[in-house]
Amino acid sequence: MRVPRIFTRQPLSAGAELTLESSPSQHLARVLRMVEGDALRLFDGSGAEYCASIVSADKRQVTVAVLESEPGLAESPLRIHLGIGISRGERMDWVVQKATELGVAEISPLYTGRTAVRLRGEREERKRQHWEQVIVSACEQCGRSIIPDVHEPMALSQWLQHAAGERRFVLHHRATAAPAGAQLPVSISLLVGPEGGLDEAEIGAAETAGFESLALGPRVLRTETAPLAALAILQARWGDMGSLE
Repeated sequence: MRVPRIFTRQPLSAGAELTLESSPSQHLARVLRMVEGDALRLFDGSGAEYCASIVSADKRQVTVAVLESEPGLAESPLRIHLGIGISRGERMDWVVQKATELGVAEISPLYTGRTAVRLRGEREERKRQHWEQVIVSACEQCGRSIIPDVHEPMALSQWLQHAAGERRFVLHHRATAAPAGAQLPVSISLLVGPEGGLDEAEIGAAETAGFESLALGPRVLRTETAPLAALAILQARWGDMGSLE
């Protein structure tokens, strides 16, 4: 059986013994049916990961012995902050999950003029926590040992004021440019709209804030496809994904 990777919010150190949180405990004991002596790998978001062994397990909690540490998977040299218009239902979850697999460093859910989803108060925080768990699960699966940040939902105008990427791109199908430039950037802010895209005023505001308009090709891509295609292209050009050239 493949050795599972499990995230814990508890700081890890070789030689420690700890009881995992409820969710990973139940996953290991009830879903994977792991027992005393079984091996797993743990990471706490610090960049390292640890070999571990189950000391005891029941349906409610699993206690593990933390063994030696190893360097975690290296992060992409290209730090990408994705600003994404909030989409309905599972579309947003899909983007958050796949963006994590593609190496994004930060995700900011955005309210735009065409955003159909409006979250308020506790519902907004619950949704952010849900996206955070989607990110954790994606990291467990893809091998990342540092958890990308998912910020509180905010207005597009607010995000534009704080987007600090060395290169900044706004993605829309009316643009004509592809990412260019010989200089290797270390950080990128990427703006993608919700269903229906960004309106003309929002594109203009992004361009005024220093964003370059970016197009991926002749086809109009759905809101859950466009950011992933853009991330893959940016990682292949300036990050850590292999090029076919």
